[in-house]
Amino acid sequence: MDANLIKTVNRLQDAFATVGVHNPVDLPQIAVIGSQSSGKSSVLENIVGRDFLPRGTGIVTRRPLILQLINRPSKKDAANKAATDSKGATENGESDNTKASATNGKQEEAEEWGEFLHLPGVKFTDFNKIREEIVKETESKTGKNAGISPQPINLRIYSPNVLTLTLVDLPGLTKVPVGDQPKDIEKQIRDMIIKYITKPNAIILAVTAGNTDLANSDGLKLAREVDPEGLRTIGVLTKIDLMDHGTDVVDILAGRIIPLRLGYVPVINRGQRDIDNKKSIHSALDNEKQFFENHPSYRSKAQYCGTPFLARKLNMILMHHIRNTLPEIKAKIQAALAKYQAELAQLGDPVEDSNSHQANMVLNVITEFCNEFRTIIDGKSNELTSFELSGGARISFVFHEVFANGVKSIDPFDQVKDVDIRTILYNSSGSSPALFVGTAAFEVIVKQQIKRLEEPSTKCITLVYDELVRILSQLLQKQLFRRFPELKEKFYSVVIAFYKKALSPTSKLVQDLISMESCYINTGHPDFLSGHKALAIVNERVNATKNPPNHPDSKKSGTSPPTGNPGLSLLNQDSESSTGFFGSFFSSSSNKKKTALMESPPAVLKASGTLSEREYMETEVIKLLIQSYYNIVKRTVIDMVPKAIMLNLVTQAKENLQRELLAELYKSEVLDELLKESEFTLQRRKECKKMIEALQKADEIVATV
Repeated sequence: MDANLIKTVNRLQDAFATVGVHNPVDLPQIAVIGSQSSGKSSVLENIVGRDFLPRGTGIVTRRPLILQLINRPSKKDAANKAATDSKGATENGESDNTKASATNGKQEEAEEWGEFLHLPGVKFTDFNKIREEIVKETESKTGKNAGISPQPINLRIYSPNVLTLTLVDLPGLTKVPVGDQPKDIEKQIRDMIIKYITKPNAIILAVTAGNTDLANSDGLKLAREVDPEGLRTIGVLTKIDLMDHGTDVVDILAGRIIPLRLGYVPVINRGQRDIDNKKSIHSALDNEKQFFENHPSYRSKAQYCGTPFLARKLNMILMHHIRNTLPEIKAKIQAALAKYQAELAQLGDPVEDSNSHQANMVLNVITEFCNEFRTIIDGKSNELTSFELSGGARISFVFHEVFANGVKSIDPFDQVKDVDIRTILYNSSGSSPALFVGTAAFEVIVKQQIKRLEEPSTKCITLVYDELVRILSQLLQKQLFRRFPELKEKFYSVVIAFYKKALSPTSKLVQDLISMESCYINTGHPDFLSGHKALAIVNERVNATKNPPNHPDSKKSGTSPPTGNPGLSLLNQDSESSTGFFGSFFSSSSNKKKTALMESPPAVLKASGTLSEREYMETEVIKLLIQSYYNIVKRTVIDMVPKAIMLNLVTQAKENLQRELLAELYKSEVLDELLKESEFTLQRRKECKKMIEALQKADEIVATV
């Protein structure tokens, strides 16, 4: 029963390897790691009892080798068992069985063979041929240079001389690139090993040369990174016979150096000279046994040393591990199966060639798309998220936060200064000086400022357009559109063209709204500040700042502007001190003494003098009126522009997008092109089917245990 557990895991490994898919289930296995010179290959060959691994300098193992050892009783053993079972039946039968066993015993040599998963049905009875096939298959993926590949080679060896066991031989750790090896060879090997030994169900077999310092063992260092407490690591100490006289590994075996829960096993492998001299593994194992039984440090523990004990221990560890993890493996297989079946259902069946089926499919896609588009705009989607604003909520944010705050932040007086108002006031009076505050000046300035609202309003259209494109992109991320790239592309182009077509009337309506506001200034608006109220407010300000108490000039009868400068007012009629109607509007270009000679005014007249009291009051009144009316217009624009955009762009899309899509896509001549599946979909469907096939096979395998 226990051996069957290991065979079950082997069958699971083969189930995934046969269909060529990555194993989604973490299967129990023993990963063999160590540095290049630690004797990894010799340990594995001693366990198998045959020479079959490539040898040489540099990196010999360049792909993971999944080695499945299957104990297969010899024909002689089988015959003897049969004879024992039938003993006492008949004397003649016993004689026949004895003869049969003697005959079959001659065939025992042919009862060991290897099979590669990539060569199903081919038996390798010559183990030299197995070595050649490993080299050939390695070079098929990595070339003849020293590169490595993570794609494993699966080798199964049937023999009466092995215990049922599964080992994964990984490339030896190296430090410095040699010859043609890639510069990052150390990182490549390390990453590959980490990938195998990080899995919780992996038993780590760390091989270390016993004649080196254990603290410097590359294999143990790497094992401790992923298994710091040493719960699933077993240590193998090689080259015990090469240690200095008087030294041993007893302290290591006792767990006093680097403790491992699974312990250490010392072994002795053939040296290079033994291999060159064709020393058989059988002889090497005999020598190993003699060494441990006769060595003063190990003779009392000889039964716990050597390769046969290591093989038995690994067999026992693996069987216990499989027994403990089998329920979890079953659950993972079923979960993975459900996941891939759900993905396959989402990918859908291949599209039928019939025109009616294709037409129905396109019609359903258009209907579903438009329904979802409306629900996202209206905020009634079943996929509402608490993570971020989406769909219609983002459009609302554009209207009430971005656009409204943008319009509110526009200050008419960041462009119109007092000097500009003063100039417009006098320009609007023409050749006759104005007696009252000029209405024309107020209208000129307020119309200029209303025009400034056109830019943020147009920008608002662009922002809402961007949000609609965002919703479109979000909907096109659905699995169905990844499946049909032509359909996705056509959907995108039709919807974008529809949006752009709706932009023109939307922009026209928004521009007309701004033009409406600027073409008629409604000074009768109930919220508008009347002229006499504005004048009263300014008067209050002037009186509050004019002739403050204790001022040295407070007894003088003349008036002065709020600034306290001595410029003459338009109200001052003293002919000797008056500078004329324009007061100090234009500064003198020089400080020349007054002369009777008159000069022509300059080509360009600019205001640079100090305001008179009347000029100050008129300017302030105009500013108050502008501010009052501009606030009214801003409120109107903040209210009306979103309505215009909703009418001509958003609602237009909600109501008429389906009609547009049907007109452009629901045509028999384009159906074949639209429903051509992507390479990704075809490939992924094939992969899912393969994975489901492997998982179903795996599910059947574990169900029998």
